[in-house]
Amino acid sequence: MTYTSSTVRVPEVAAVPRHIAIIMDGNGRWATQRRLPRVAGHTRGVDAVRAVVEGCVERGVEYLTLFAFSSENWRRPTDEVSFLMRLFISALEREVGRLHANGIRLRVVGDLSMFNERIQDLIRRAETKTARNTRLTLTIAANYGGRWDILQATRKLVEAAVAAGEPVPVTEDTLGQYLAMNYAPEPDLFIRTGGEQRVSNFLLWQLAYAEFYFTDTFWPDFDRDALNRAIASYTERERRFGRTSAQLETQSQNADSLSC
Repeated sequence: MTYTSSTVRVPEVAAVPRHIAIIMDGNGRWATQRRLPRVAGHTRGVDAVRAVVEGCVERGVEYLTLFAFSSENWRRPTDEVSFLMRLFISALEREVGRLHANGIRLRVVGDLSMFNERIQDLIRRAETKTARNTRLTLTIAANYGGRWDILQATRKLVEAAVAAGEPVPVTEDTLGQYLAMNYAPEPDLFIRTGGEQRVSNFLLWQLAYAEFYFTDTFWPDFDRDALNRAIASYTERERRFGRTSAQLETQSQNADSLSC
């Protein structure tokens, strides 16, 4: 199933976001404040991932997408990148069984060709093992960039046209079929921890109509209570998708009258 763009069709709006996307920022600064090596923050951040996954399951969130490693993160110090790769391997080896036991499907999106064969093999095995799970779809964006995603989708669309030997209409729907997360609806709620207020090349296409929530809390301290505060903020928003408040009120009144 491929989901369509919110700029083409108005999606259903529920009290709890169907899809939450998070930039997990502040691991290094969390460690620095405690006079610990930066990598200690990344290790502690894995605990926060567990807490947020559990919180999403409890709240009935269907999709959770976490920005774990951007295409720009290769610019970080070599020793930190090496540690992140080892941590990724460790997490894949230790956490997949737990995810599977709890009915959680794991997907990893991004340019995975940059990772070594061991990581790629672990990703393939994890995705295969959890493929039929439906309780929550957890997506890890690794070596991912929003511009990369749009470019690779465009290339695939062109390749499909060449293979078909005829023009393919270039629309949001046709391009959307080739985006890395074409299996998921667009995020309803985007969260960034750590005090920064930018999207940093994350899901540039998909965040067009997401509600943004920024917090100064560093990722290692982002727990279930912090997640619930973000969701509470989301429930207070009026999601108009180009419509007016008056239109939404009329729609609500019509729905109430039909239910009577």
